[in-house]
Order: sequence, then structure tokens, then C-alpha cells
Amino acid sequence: MSLLGIDVGTSGCKAAVFDPDGVCRALVYREYSPISPRPGWFELDSRAVTELVFETIAEAVSRAATDPVTALSISSLGEAMTPVDADRQILGNSILMTDQRGGDLVESVLAGMDRETFYRINRNFPGSSYSLPKLLWMKQHQPELYARTDRFLLWSDWIAFALGGEAVTSYSLANRTLLFDVQAGTWSPELLRLSGIDAGKLAPPRPSGTVIGEVSAAMSKRLGLPRGVRIVVGGHDQCCNALGAGIGSAGRAVCGIGSFECLTPVYDRIPPAEPMMKHGLNVEHHILPGLYVSFIYNQGGLLVKWFRNTFAAEAETEGLYARLDAEMPVDPTRLMVLPYFDVTGPPEFVGDASGVIAGLKMGTTRGEILKAILEGETFYFSAGLEALRDLGISTTEFVATGGGARSDRWLQIKADIFGVPFVRPRFTEGSLLGAAILAGVSTGVFSGVDEGVQRFVSRERVFEPDSGRHAIYRERHEQYRALFPLMRGYLKAL
Repeated sequence: MSLLGIDVGTSGCKAAVFDPDGVCRALVYREYSPISPRPGWFELDSRAVTELVFETIAEAVSRAATDPVTALSISSLGEAMTPVDADRQILGNSILMTDQRGGDLVESVLAGMDRETFYRINRNFPGSSYSLPKLLWMKQHQPELYARTDRFLLWSDWIAFALGGEAVTSYSLANRTLLFDVQAGTWSPELLRLSGIDAGKLAPPRPSGTVIGEVSAAMSKRLGLPRGVRIVVGGHDQCCNALGAGIGSAGRAVCGIGSFECLTPVYDRIPPAEPMMKHGLNVEHHILPGLYVSFIYNQGGLLVKWFRNTFAAEAETEGLYARLDAEMPVDPTRLMVLPYFDVTGPPEFVGDASGVIAGLKMGTTRGEILKAILEGETFYFSAGLEALRDLGISTTEFVATGGGARSDRWLQIKADIFGVPFVRPRFTEGSLLGAAILAGVSTGVFSGVDEGVQRFVSRERVFEPDSGRHAIYRERHEQYRALFPLMRGYLKAL
């Protein structure tokens, strides 16, 4: 008996099989890249990505064939929706959050509702990043595709539906559309009316952990799964990641370092609107009942991937990241990076700037540039860290997960800048782990969340901050905070 966790991200997908004691029997990864049909457009090729997801599942299941899977759950990126028909066929690509299409449309349709009223319903700040702008753009510019679509499904929901489950969406992912009522746990009639989006084209919201069917006979045969594998509603990757980091109760936060880096605090109630709005923080459902989360995020691994493709494109890929890590200096760099390479997340929501690497000299090395990028993207989170402390969320340590958590150098940089320990768990793919734990809890493999976390989550190493480097970084942080306001006008014009 084993559990299958699946994670669909912006730049890659993973599948892992775990036994009931949390031992990973197989882990498979496939990388892909967004496509850009036109300048400024960013999409996932839904058909190609779906095939890669199926490849990862089939290979993971094959590697762990002696321990048959009994249940699965799926973690995924938010916002991007795939148009599908009633026969589970893909009709088009999914538009990513970094694509700003529809930003002007969402502003106009929500003009009839003040900011505070909207926030009390959905607990997000309207902008181009979410699903609604893309739906509005498609309705206006691709009306035939919009009309032919039976459901617009977020990635976790689409993969579950493709495997044979019901067409439903989790509460956590539904909130990424801007159309969900967080308090009621339903699509908001008022937001649907304002936007003109047909509720029938959206999947019914369900709590994460709901069993929504079994893998179909055809998909079982194709993927090598036994008959009767139960499909459990998963959720937003950062929510799954929090559970996979062992954070199943309120008052702590996880640092997920994937394509995007995200600080995710957990609450035991929906926090009051006023202080959350002040700090620019959203609220959505956790994948565990009675818990809620916020997200403070910006590009993380995507910046490293850009660096790799730009500065090390011809290098041998095997062991490349370890070699690049080794090139970074031990001490803080003299460079300053503004990590506004693309639209940022909260608390700043900057979409009209660009990245900056300042302080370059003829003697600057590739390793210094990489370290400066990691320093700059970590400095970005300082305002969010202050917000968490104001809200009473413990920041005395962070559990780090995701691909970036495998880098000793990156975690040490974060510990030195934040001035708090960073903990690396034994298994760093928190979204996969959280999805598998959720599948086990929901199908009776574990008596509850506590047992699942106890079996699956353990610490591997703690990275303590260096006091000398932390003092230097405090000075460098003041320089960082001064640089963006000085350049803001120029970067906006550029």
C-alpha cells in the first residue's frame, strides 16, 4: 500500500510514491518551459504538459510497482486555467499569472465595487495575475473558444478530472480566480454578476481532502495503476507545501523555494480585513479544515533558471547547479540586484518595473552575479517578514522546502539575511509530500493529520545565521531599500 503525490508547477511537474512510513519509493521529474506565442504572452501548452504529467506518474508507479498505490492527490500552481470539454478533452492552452492580458478588463468590471467590499468577499487584491482577467480576455478576444468550453479547470482540478475524478475545484485554488467567496466557500454571485462570467463554466468548489472518485479503467491501464485508486481533492501548491513542511497548525510559516519563492503563514481563522489590507496580504483556505494562509511571493527558482540559461547555457547539465553554487563567494557581494524581472507578488505587486544588476566591474565573476541575485530576491521579502511579525506569526525559524532548499549556499544566504535559522527537512519536495499526506489522511491510512506529519516529516539540517554576515547584510539591506525608489520612475518609463 502506498500513496501518490503529484505536483504540477510553472516550469516542471513531479510525481512521487511514498509508503505509509513516509519513505519515498520513487520520485520522477519532467521540466518544461512556458511558451510565448506573442511578446508579453506567457502560456503553458496544456496538451504537452498533461502528457508530461502522465509520464511522471507512469514512471513513478513503475519504479514502485512492488508497493501498489491506493490513493493520490494533486498539488498545482494557481491561476492558470485550462479550457476543456465535457469529454475530458483539452481545447486550448492555459494562460499564466505572469501574462498581463485582461488586466485592464478586470479593472473596468470591478469598478462598480469599492476595494474594501471586494476584499471582504475574496481576500485578494484585483490585478492581472489572477484567472478572472484571462477569462475576460478570452471571452472578448476568443469568443468561440469561450463558448465551446464546458469547464475552465485549474491544473490540480484538470489532472484529477483527466484521471477519472469529478470536475471540481478546491477552495484554495478557487480563491486564485478572484471569483470565490472565502467566507461562504462558494462562487460569489455578486462577483460573477459584475464580471459576466457564467458560473456553469466553473467547477463546483469542494474542500481539499474530499474523495472525488477513482482512477478510470483506461487511465489505470495507461499509467500502470491498480484498479480502485482513489482520487482526493488536492489544492494550491503553497498550501500543500505548508503541510509537507509539517505545518499543520496556526502561528508558523514555511518558505517554499520553487519557481516562485513564497512565505506562507498559517492562521486558525480568517484574520481581520484592516491589518491584512494594510500589509497587502491575501487570505485563502489551507488544504486542512479550519485553517487559512497568506502568500508573500516573488520569482525565486525562475531567476536562477534565467541565470543558468543566460550565463551557463553551454555547460554540462549534470551537476551544474552544484558547480554554480561552488563559484559563489562566501562573503556578501558588493553587487545589488533589484528582483523585478517580472510582475511581483505581495506586498508590493509591482508590474511596471524591470530587474537591475548594479555595481558590475570588469572583475565581477559569474558566481558573484548568481549570489547577488539570491541576495536581492531574499531582500525582497523583508517587508513581508515585518508584516508577519506584526500579525503575530512566528519568524524565529523557517522551514525551507522546494528545489531551492537543496542548495546549502542559498539557505545560508537566507539565514544570514533574515537573522534566523533555516531548517531543511529530510524530504524537501513539500508540495508532493503534502499531497501524499492529504491522500493518506482522507482515505484512512492515517488516523489524522498529526500522525501523517509524524510519519512523513523530519529534519535533516539547520542553517544558523552568521552574526558577522548578518551585520553586513543589515547595512546592505538599507542600500537595497533606497535603490528602488531612486530608480522607480526610470524603470517604469523603460
